[in-house]
Amino acid sequence: MKFGAVAPKAAIGATAVHTIRQGALVLKKGTLVGAAEAAALEAAGIEEIVVARLEPGDVGEDVAAAEIAAATAGEGVHVDRAFTGRANLFARTAGILVVDKQPIDRLNRVDEAITVATLPAYKPVVAGEMIATVKIIPFAVGAAARDAALAALKAAQRPVVRIAPYQVRKVGIVSTLLPGLSAKVIDKTLKITAERLAPAGAAIIAERRVPHETKALARALEEVLRQGAELLIVFGASAIADRRDVIPAAIEAIGGRVEHFGMPVDPGNLLLIGAAGGHAVLGAPGCARSPKENGFDWVLMRLLAGLPVPRADITGMGVGGLLMEIVTRPQPREEPLHAVRSIAALVLAAGRSSRMGGANKLLAEIGGRPLVRIAVEEALASRARPVIVVTGHQRERVEAALSGLPVDFVHNPYFADGLGTSLKTGIAALPAQADGVIVCLGDMPQVDAAMIDRLIEAVDPAKGALIAVPTIDGQRGNPVVWSRRFFPDLMAVEGDVGARYLIGRYTEAVAEVPLSGKAALTDVDTPEVLEAVKAELEGT
Repeated sequence: MKFGAVAPKAAIGATAVHTIRQGALVLKKGTLVGAAEAAALEAAGIEEIVVARLEPGDVGEDVAAAEIAAATAGEGVHVDRAFTGRANLFARTAGILVVDKQPIDRLNRVDEAITVATLPAYKPVVAGEMIATVKIIPFAVGAAARDAALAALKAAQRPVVRIAPYQVRKVGIVSTLLPGLSAKVIDKTLKITAERLAPAGAAIIAERRVPHETKALARALEEVLRQGAELLIVFGASAIADRRDVIPAAIEAIGGRVEHFGMPVDPGNLLLIGAAGGHAVLGAPGCARSPKENGFDWVLMRLLAGLPVPRADITGMGVGGLLMEIVTRPQPREEPLHAVRSIAALVLAAGRSSRMGGANKLLAEIGGRPLVRIAVEEALASRARPVIVVTGHQRERVEAALSGLPVDFVHNPYFADGLGTSLKTGIAALPAQADGVIVCLGDMPQVDAAMIDRLIEAVDPAKGALIAVPTIDGQRGNPVVWSRRFFPDLMAVEGDVGARYLIGRYTEAVAEVPLSGKAALTDVDTPEVLEAVKAELEGT
């Protein structure tokens, strides 16, 4: 591949290496330079442009990324269209991410130009979540390197990235009792366990409470198995101290076996895994009574997907096994648990309206007001403060459309690189005292102040509700309220994917707010939608 600076006319047929902005000209990195682009560069006074030009034997970045991604993807994985040398892989369904590390390591050693990155192996994922990405670093890669990368994947003789869908649906719970253990503790444990099982589509179908004695526990385990439980969980009134203790003894008493006791994960050290009646049995550690992430979660979710958890896997969990607090737990050292006091509003108004046929949709008028002004005025009429507007495309015209309104403007010069850049720009501009933010879209004029206030009221840290999402007939929409502790995640969003995948990642922190109508699902993306919304709002 040839690489270097050339005059605009000499760049025709080559690819721009860097984004160029000068005056009204914006030439994005990765653009194939044609005669029109060369003329625009000359008109803007650009004398040289750094370009890359493919040579015989080179494979373009998108082609190479797409081929390697397709060879990487297995069951339950969707590969998005390659763009700018990157092909992202997404989960088609909820389940556990299964990754074959060795072939990916071999692939990443083939050539520095070829990279594959994945989420951690055995991570629970939701449908639509990005699980891996293939990135070709330069604009092309040699065919020999591409072929070697494909050979590294093929040598595995099985897909190296796949989703194991959840299979176990029926779970039985047995709690043992000792004096001093209140019924409320057991009730809370059942509630927390049901919430753990819900993302996998599993539910508790049988529950028993018996004395902390081997014979009583053995009878209860047999009863729960007869009721159709596909997985058994035992919550002991006292922690398991030895393989000869009550819980392991009861498993063996019904013809079962103890496969492993203890794990190098903290919290979660005292987990026991066994089997009885052809089904897995878990002796839960005490920390499993809490929603805080622990080693129990790591094993439970794999079993729900029908994946074995052998001793070698458990003993290999030590690196990374010292777990941190999860988002729904109080973190007094960083953030006192209190009712949300101050929610800012972020209105994203930087897009180029690419599907509107050239017109800037944010400036289209409904009832004599531009769309963006309607959205901002509703934000101002809500309790959210301050209201910050992120501009980008046609910045001056958007700001003029909001003339006289008490808002703060922040400009995103990289708006052409996707919504993620606007989100990052806006989050960085939030005041330090903001406990959270509601992210509004400038092209959703039917989102009113009442809806915004209702979403803000749904955020309640004391109840673990740290994200508020509107839903209509079960479908999630916009705007979304995010507590401050998610600001780093929002700052890391890239491209046009948006922050939707974060809602799936932090399911336990999401409060869904059921709404009627279509406002939360309607963004004006096409002339047809604009006319329909205009007719509805103007009553024509």
